[in-house]
Amino acid sequence: MIKPQSKLTFRVFLFLTLTLLVSANNAFANEKKSQIENLVQKYNDYGKFTGSVLVSQSGKIIFKKSYGLANMEWNIPNSPDTKFRIASLTKQFTSMLIMQLVQDNKIKLDAKITAYIPDYRKDTGDKVTVHHLLTHTSGIPSYTSLPDFFSDISRDPYSVDDFTKKYCSGELEFEPGSTFRYNNSGYFLLGNIIEKVTGKTYQDVLQEKIFTPLGMKNSGFDNVKPLIKNRASGYTNSLDGYTNANYLDMSLPYAAGSIYSTVEDLYLWDQALYTEKLLNNKNKVIMFTPYLKNYSYGWGVKDIELTEPNHKIKSIAHSGGINGFQTLITRLPQDQHMIVQLNNTGGAALNEMTDAIIRILYGEAFDEPKKSIVSVLYKTIKEKGIDSAIRLYHDLKESKSNEYEFAEHHLNNMGYQLLEINKVVEAIEIMKLNTIEHPESGNAYDSLGEAYLVNDQKAQALKSYKKSLELEPDNKHAVTVIKEIESK
Repeated sequence: MIKPQSKLTFRVFLFLTLTLLVSANNAFANEKKSQIENLVQKYNDYGKFTGSVLVSQSGKIIFKKSYGLANMEWNIPNSPDTKFRIASLTKQFTSMLIMQLVQDNKIKLDAKITAYIPDYRKDTGDKVTVHHLLTHTSGIPSYTSLPDFFSDISRDPYSVDDFTKKYCSGELEFEPGSTFRYNNSGYFLLGNIIEKVTGKTYQDVLQEKIFTPLGMKNSGFDNVKPLIKNRASGYTNSLDGYTNANYLDMSLPYAAGSIYSTVEDLYLWDQALYTEKLLNNKNKVIMFTPYLKNYSYGWGVKDIELTEPNHKIKSIAHSGGINGFQTLITRLPQDQHMIVQLNNTGGAALNEMTDAIIRILYGEAFDEPKKSIVSVLYKTIKEKGIDSAIRLYHDLKESKSNEYEFAEHHLNNMGYQLLEINKVVEAIEIMKLNTIEHPESGNAYDSLGEAYLVNDQKAQALKSYKKSLELEPDNKHAVTVIKEIESK
């Protein structure tokens, strides 16, 4: 039996212990917040991120901050309630609507397209199931892969049925279920199925079944006509600075990419996925089960290895990119952590930043961002010419490799940007440099081949495309171009 005085002493000790634990946890959380803030600020300082970031730890927000401008012409800053186009993050909402209809016995995952879109072409529609559409294994060609989509098609509005018939009904590229190939046509068709089954527009079903129940008041289906408060403008980060992103009619991304949202609303979405508010646990297991290439229904699923031996954490994530916008949401369900980044300038290093934030959350060492080599090279090209720029590249790589980033995709993107402003010779030299620096990259040789073609150097283009195909035997683009060149 404990004496009254002893009981009091024990309570005081317990209170002090708990107070110290809470203080230690708060200090640890504040340290992580400070590390994340310093990290993201560097990405912003180096011109590698403009937008909003939110990080939650164990279900609670520990970091939320915005950078740069939502509208550069009016000098309006981004804020946590700025609405960004979230691009392919839309797919996870479409898959949720499909699974809700599955739960209500209105859709079957093994049913064919023609069961819900009766006038879809029967020869292919009778082979492709809802499951195939959800997992990018349908074999239907993706409309965004059409060579003239962005140049000739993307600015025009279409009805759902008209676009389905004209651009989402091509000949199958492979047997359904046999191969993974990321496909916007599949999710466009899923939106059409939702409309046919419910008798309502995709936009209305989205609002009724997800946004309203979760209180996502700053999310919706984006299109140009309505006045949407706090909507960010999208920009392209070109060699000569920012420009307005090319216009895109939002009827075309549709159920594959037409939602706008905020980091705060996407936090509400993340939290709801731990509950049965939208979908029961049985169907959530189906939705998050990975199939080919570790893709589930609207999400990519993978294990992230930490430096601690045998320590892996499961990641459920998806990225998005649309004219002027780039997005990424990453969920770590075993610890209820979440990172969401919404960017309105394109070309941001979101995966790289996410990896660093994950390592901060788990108390591990992380990589600091580096400056892009592109702006330095382009300045030198303008002032001293391409030969001086190539020499500078090698000098900086030897003397300042810890300060600048020399990744393959930076040179590749720079080459294409030079092509866009008709600096073709310079583009060829940059892409040639990329093949020398990354001789194992089929993509680098493919890009060099394209630059040679622009300059009407067919023999050199053919040689580059053949090398690309040698390195990447499944490069269908190279196969097509090689046939065209050789036929002439």
